[in-house]
Amino acid sequence: MPIQYLGLKQINGPLLILEGVQDAASEEIVEITIEGEQQKRLGRIIEIYDDRAVIQVFSGSAGMSLSNTYTRLTGHPMQVSLCLDVLGRTFNGIGQPIDGLGDISSDYKKDINGLPLNPVTREYPRNYIRTGISAIDGLTTLIRGQKLPIFSGDGLPHDQLAAQIVQQASLGEESDENFAIVFAAMGVKYDVAEFFRRTFEESGVSSKVAMFVNLTNDPVVERLITPKLALTVAEYLAFEENMHILIILTDMTSYAEAMREISSSKGEIPSRKGFPGYLYSELATIYERAGIVAGVKGSVTQIPILTMPGDDITHPVPDLTGYITEGQIVLDRRLHGQSLYPPINVLPSLSRLMKDGIGEGYTRADHQAVANQLFSSYAKVGEARALASVIGEDELSPLDKQYLLFGKAFEEKFVAQSFDENRTIIQTLDLGWDLLKMLPRKDLDRIDTKLLDQYFPEENEENASLN
Repeated sequence: MPIQYLGLKQINGPLLILEGVQDAASEEIVEITIEGEQQKRLGRIIEIYDDRAVIQVFSGSAGMSLSNTYTRLTGHPMQVSLCLDVLGRTFNGIGQPIDGLGDISSDYKKDINGLPLNPVTREYPRNYIRTGISAIDGLTTLIRGQKLPIFSGDGLPHDQLAAQIVQQASLGEESDENFAIVFAAMGVKYDVAEFFRRTFEESGVSSKVAMFVNLTNDPVVERLITPKLALTVAEYLAFEENMHILIILTDMTSYAEAMREISSSKGEIPSRKGFPGYLYSELATIYERAGIVAGVKGSVTQIPILTMPGDDITHPVPDLTGYITEGQIVLDRRLHGQSLYPPINVLPSLSRLMKDGIGEGYTRADHQAVANQLFSSYAKVGEARALASVIGEDELSPLDKQYLLFGKAFEEKFVAQSFDENRTIIQTLDLGWDLLKMLPRKDLDRIDTKLLDQYFPEENEENASLN
């Protein structure tokens, strides 16, 4: 039988200390009632010592006093109602519907504090998810069951990129498997949340998207709940409804900063940049909930998005994220300054699982070779640009000048594309070949001769430049 307590020992921001607690458990949900208020507030127990419990209040402690507060322990952790009806719905940061369509009608509930997938039960990720964006599909391919973060910075168009991925993502033209998206936004402004909602609705993808939104003016502690709710929904759809789920989490930096704020309120000893020492394990708990379970048809694929303060990739959040995930997509301020969208810098970007989900039977037999050659050739563009900045472009060799032309065309035609342009993988690879034909055939040393003979015959080499 749930026990109700009157009064509090201490109030510190969103944290309450309750004394004389019996049979409480960590992560247990509590209901808090204030005299004179009809609506109950929710909180969760985050720490227990002796007979005291530290409680996080999701909606804040405004109006509470040490004597007018009733606290009731529910006896269970936070749970979310689950059924296929979650698709097409919009929820706030703690899973309450905010779209005016009523509550989710389901008796099936699940604890949101899930566990990372057991390595023994994992199946190696195969096959790819098409985003329709050449810089991703061609060079940093997203594989089903992978966790592939996007590293961005303040002012860069990661919100537009996330919305475009939601609109265009699919399992490929010939797939008939069930596919859906779970989208979680943490600490976003109202106009950004409205942009996401309107974009999904106008593009007709809302019915396959479950959306969780925590706004900047919502309680900070809710940001710690939002990704866990979204992941629980994703796991249900993938492992119990046999769907392939892409989950997008933006912005994980807001999640980490909320963790830092709560840690400071608890008086914990800070680590790097003031973040708690358990930041790594908390991020890993979220990221490692992606994958494929052997014997189950579904999969969970993650795209966490995080903004790097001061564009510093060594900041604790991107630094630790890089250790846990399987690659990264890096947005570049220089490309953004040239009005190129999406401003993806392909050289520091990579997908560690790409090689196992592309090629014959997945995309096209020449995919890996084309990607390798584009990387190699674009790296030489950087060398030619550096040399031109020292001795002047007129003094460059004819080959270096060809690389400069290739680099400009690569950025403007391959990397850049419009917000509503959805390229197939075949279009992306063909575009890659068109660009490589701007270079001498003998310089394409990352491609097998048979592929060169098929896509770049020697008799066509005289047309390998823009002229």
